[in-house]
Amino acid sequence: MKLLLDTHVLLWAAGQPERLPAGGRALLEEPRNELIFSAASLWEIAIKHGLNRADFQVDARALRRGLLDNGYQELAISSEHAVAIDALPPIHKDPFDRLLVAQAIVESVTLLTVDPVVAQYPGPVRKI
Repeated sequence: MKLLLDTHVLLWAAGQPERLPAGGRALLEEPRNELIFSAASLWEIAIKHGLNRADFQVDARALRRGLLDNGYQELAISSEHAVAIDALPPIHKDPFDRLLVAQAIVESVTLLTVDPVVAQYPGPVRKI
């Protein structure tokens, strides 16, 4: 199964796996699952790190390198992803989360999230 990790799941998987629910950890550890991170998540991390947000104290460059070195696949942001956002219901206002949902839909991959609001989107979104 192809799994796109939302930003918090990605941060926890990379640096605080104990914060992940057991079911989420099992999905990430399943060797048959393909783990994917979005450029949108790194963009969000870089912006929020620059704003000195306490929950985003990670270097986006180092995180990217570590993810790639550990077999994660990178998903670039395309114009198709951007325009797919207009078809989403107005459930969540966060532009990064909305882009991740659009990417999951366009790419036919499952978005893993811990956010109950993001989990309300129809389509391939799974709350862990």
